[in-house]
Amino acid sequence: MNSPQCGLRVAGALFGLVSLAQLLRLLFGVQIVVEGKYPVPLWPSGVACVVTGLLAFWLWRLARSADAPTAN
Repeated sequence: MNSPQCGLRVAGALFGLVSLAQLLRLLFGVQIVVEGKYPVPLWPSGVACVVTGLLAFWLWRLARSADAPTAN
């Protein structure tokens, strides 16, 4: 496994974990309060879940295409 391919997989896995965390926040309705007085609404987690999920998918596909042998 070459270094760029490994880097793509690690980054994809991290983005996947972030996407999962955002999805769990949406499903369980976890409230976040900044400085004890500013509640963060749930909708940014929906956006973050979609964006990080797409990034994870894209990076895993790039890593997979790096596996494919190149024609010389």
